[in-house]
Amino acid sequence: MKKTKQLFSIFMLSIVLFMAGCSNNAESSTSGEKQEGPTTVTFWHSMGGAAQEALNSIVEEYNSSQDKVKINAEYQGTYDEALTKFHTVAGTESAPTMMQVFEIGTKSMINSGFVEPIQTLIDEDGYDMSGLEENITNYYKIDDTFYSMPFNSSTPVMYYNKDAFKAAGLDPEKAPATFEEVEEAGKAITKANPEMKGFALQAYGWLYEQLLANQGALLMNNDNGRTETPTEIGFTDEQGKSIFQWVKRMIDAKTFANYGTNGDNMVAGFLAGDVAMFMQSSASARDVIDNAPFDVGVAFIPHPEAVERQGVVIGGASLWMMKDKSDEEKKAAWEFMKYLQTKEVQAKWHVGTGYFAINPDAYSEQVVTEAYQKMPQLKVTVEQLQSTKSSYATQGALMDMIPEGRRISETALETVYNGGDVEETYSNMVKQFNEAIEKANRARK
Repeated sequence: MKKTKQLFSIFMLSIVLFMAGCSNNAESSTSGEKQEGPTTVTFWHSMGGAAQEALNSIVEEYNSSQDKVKINAEYQGTYDEALTKFHTVAGTESAPTMMQVFEIGTKSMINSGFVEPIQTLIDEDGYDMSGLEENITNYYKIDDTFYSMPFNSSTPVMYYNKDAFKAAGLDPEKAPATFEEVEEAGKAITKANPEMKGFALQAYGWLYEQLLANQGALLMNNDNGRTETPTEIGFTDEQGKSIFQWVKRMIDAKTFANYGTNGDNMVAGFLAGDVAMFMQSSASARDVIDNAPFDVGVAFIPHPEAVERQGVVIGGASLWMMKDKSDEEKKAAWEFMKYLQTKEVQAKWHVGTGYFAINPDAYSEQVVTEAYQKMPQLKVTVEQLQSTKSSYATQGALMDMIPEGRRISETALETVYNGGDVEETYSNMVKQFNEAIEKANRARK
């Protein structure tokens, strides 16, 4: 009996020692993985084409430069598609660590309740945002708080065919600066070449907003939603109608090229010599200049001659951090965000894509100065941004219904392009826009 008890005690002791060993091994293994393996950051983005190639190259270089963080860059479709997908997985394990969201998704992200304002990381790290481009950070700074990190930023510019200008007896080095000058240049171009139209404006809400801001007009009241939530539009009838009236005059003069909402067709029409001038994102500069069989000019966007030019509102996207991730993941994502802002990375991004450098020191990098020597048009896009006058109008509007507002203004532009009455179309647009604002405000109550 005594021997049986001794054997039982030895058996139990063996089990205890075995379990302890397993536990220690597991802890050792876990600890080792934590120390040796990189922290994985899932990064959702919406960059396609050349921009995706440039982004993938930057991510690969970062991952190769150190062994503490691994960035997994995952394409999620268009900005709209990505934002919709985020709202379906926000707060779950399927959500990314960080995400690229277009500028008009700012309020939607804040209102989701699932984001960690990067101001938290800025304060903890003592990171200085003042070194970044002010006319870009102005958009993303809300009530003295940065909720996201600016990343890919662009503004619209006017592209024009210098060869067509020469053929029409116009100075190819002096682009039209006002609505009226665009009209007169269009008439001269069409007269010299009846097969070519003078100007094209894509029916795109973003471009309508930019043409308003360049007049100093607010898209919505309450300082574009930056002091209080908007309750109605902010532009006057004179400002809002001026764009429709401008287009109508060119339609009547048979100098306007109607491509509707299709920006790709508009660019193709320009490259084919069907139209001599058009407005589009500065991020398209490389593609347009590289593919045109003629000399391309890039200029500031026009404004009515009766008002002084105010400048442009930043477009593009910023990077957001999710609050439900571990501190380790968030800190790893923050390190990558800071890496993206370095002058070396921003120089490569600017030259490779046409997007602005968030860090203005990048413009002094050799890769940029060499690019400007070969393609001086790229510099015009930066000059337009840096000469923009800071105001609520050029800071841009903040509200979660802006995507819907853009669709309303796009429909109105198309209506005018297809012969609709300016007064009636404008009145309907304002009514629908105000109703959309009111509906959004009711939904939040």
